[in-house]
Amino acid sequence: MTTAYDPFGVPGPRRAPRDPLLSLPDHPSGEWATAPRAVPRIGHPRPARRGPGPQLASPNGTGPYPLVAEPASEPAMLAGRGRGRLATLLLVIALLVVAGWQAWRLERVDQRLAASTDQLATAIDRQDQFADRAEKLEKQLAGVFDPEAISRTVLPSVFRVRAGNFTGTAFSVGDKAADGKANLLTNFHVVESVWESGNRKVFLERGKDELSATIVEVDKDKDLALLRTNRRIAGLDAARATVKPGQQVVVVGAPLGLEDTVTTGVVSAFRPDDPDGPSIQFDAPINPGNSGGPVVNSKDEVIGLATAKARDAEGIGIAIPIKTACDAFKVC
Repeated sequence: MTTAYDPFGVPGPRRAPRDPLLSLPDHPSGEWATAPRAVPRIGHPRPARRGPGPQLASPNGTGPYPLVAEPASEPAMLAGRGRGRLATLLLVIALLVVAGWQAWRLERVDQRLAASTDQLATAIDRQDQFADRAEKLEKQLAGVFDPEAISRTVLPSVFRVRAGNFTGTAFSVGDKAADGKANLLTNFHVVESVWESGNRKVFLERGKDELSATIVEVDKDKDLALLRTNRRIAGLDAARATVKPGQQVVVVGAPLGLEDTVTTGVVSAFRPDDPDGPSIQFDAPINPGNSGGPVVNSKDEVIGLATAKARDAEGIGIAIPIKTACDAFKVC
């Protein structure tokens, strides 16, 4: 009896093939079926072991059975998934850090914008305060009485009048004269001798400048005369506001023939109901030759024509309101 070995090395009797159809023609009957065959492995490949693994004894005691051990390490695919999870976790952490940093930056920007808004509002308030102060200061400066500035404005429009043997003062007023001409106001008593003689020509003098003028119209009752010259002379503005006591004034004229003379004072009284017509009383010194000269307020406006002074008294001058002259001749 022939002895055969099974795939695990255990001796036993030879067995005939279970299925003769599986026998190959080029092999002895039964040899192919009973020949030892390699047992196929199913599953993942396992790394080679460095030493003999655990073994079990065979039933007949002739040899040990090999014991297949569990894989020593995690498969490569599982290890790859672990690294992917770690990378995802790190990415999430990085995104959270970036988001937190951006939120902190936005909060800082909001704080800075709020602070800038407060600063801008404060600056606007200060600007408004400065504007109010500047306006108040401008009003105060407008009320400052500056005789020097007033004189610089007024003097170029004021002339000494020579009418026969009499001298007085005249000044250009308004802008209603024809092109290249000027209207001037003075007192009638200054040009009375020329007018009564039938002559109409008088002379205007200022420094070395001399020009002729014509007596156009007079009002004997109001002591007013209108002159006209063929030369353009800047006209002074007539005051529209009512004259009030205490207003500071400048009187410009040629007292005793001394042209470009300036004196200052205040309005002592305004007398609208005088028998001879409304009059302005002022305390600025005047003398013969000032007649017809302008009485000017702090705004460079003419409020009246200096006409006379009280005899045997000091500081009492009389002026005809400019409104009376403008209404009489319609030139203002």
